[in-house]
Amino acid sequence: METVTKLKELTVEEFRTLISNTIRESMEDLLEDLTALSSKEYLTSIREARDDYKHGRVKSIEEIDV
Repeated sequence: METVTKLKELTVEEFRTLISNTIRESMEDLLEDLTALSSKEYLTSIREARDDYKHGRVKSIEEIDV
C-alpha cells in the first residue's frame, strides 16, 4: 500500500526539494521534446507513421512477435 504524505508534514527543505525536482524533470522533458521536434528525421518518421496508420499498414499487439 502506498504511503501518502501531506504537505503540512513536509519540512521546508523537503518541500523545496520536491518543487526543485519537479521543475527540473519538467524542463528536461521540454528540452527533450524541443530537440526531437527540431529533428527533420524525427518529424519525417512521425509523418510516415501517421500515413502507415491511415492506410492500415499496422499490426495489432498480438501480431507482434516478441
